[in-house]
Amino acid sequence: MQLEAGLSDEAVLHELGARLGQLRLDRNLSQQQLADEAGISRHTLMRLEAGHSVTLSALVRVLRALDLLQGLETLVPQPLPSPLQQLEHQSGRRQRASGSRRKRTDPQRDDWRWGTP
Repeated sequence: MQLEAGLSDEAVLHELGARLGQLRLDRNLSQQQLADEAGISRHTLMRLEAGHSVTLSALVRVLRALDLLQGLETLVPQPLPSPLQQLEHQSGRRQRASGSRRKRTDPQRDDWRWGTP
């Protein structure tokens, strides 16, 4: 089933739970093994896989245990800066190096001229 805007919350939760359950089975993990690895109770995992509401923290723990946490980056991407913010950021960048400026501490070198010994 495709997750679409027209689905009810219950249908979305049920589909996500079914997908997580199938991923667990594909990795040959029991509910107890995954729950232990995620640091949640088996009952919480059962509720999640059955499509019932669980805490967001429990979902994140299960995703981490299944090595799927990077999928949240796609789910909620970082907001991009506006074009105006990008322009302001670029205008503050240095365009060239100024070179090093050392103070001369050797007075003999300050008096040096071409042709002098």
